[in-house]
Amino acid sequence: MSYTYAYPRPAVTADCLIFKSGASGDALLLIRRGKEPYKGMWALPGGFMDMDETLEETAERELEEETGLQGIRMKQFRAFSGLDRDPRQRTIGIVFYGFAPADAVAVAGDDAAEAAWFPLDRLPPLAFDHSLVSREALQMLTQWKHERGKNLCS
Repeated sequence: MSYTYAYPRPAVTADCLIFKSGASGDALLLIRRGKEPYKGMWALPGGFMDMDETLEETAERELEEETGLQGIRMKQFRAFSGLDRDPRQRTIGIVFYGFAPADAVAVAGDDAAEAAWFPLDRLPPLAFDHSLVSREALQMLTQWKHERGKNLCS
């Protein structure tokens, strides 16, 4: 059955905050966008939800397509719904977080031109609203680290 509406509906994305701890400290996984908008800028891995998948499946699929990483247990962080978060259309983003093993290697794929780990204190400018997303997640992680100990992934 097909449903149509007389007015526009927002799109939904799943974005991934993937962290790891190593000898040089804690890091966040980013991809360099290979397509517009924001071609060439760094961003969180993620993308649009398909009609036949859950948000969790979207996050897992996008992470694997853009970075090659699989099997990382992710939990929902929060939703972001700023009116101008994506120049293509009205988009609601559901952000997930997870922790990769210290030896995890990301390899760019799909629409990602590059994938790399960045120290949490040296993140580059990010596309979309991903700087806001990252700041809020880092505030949460700082609190967790204070409560749990030195490494955020332990």
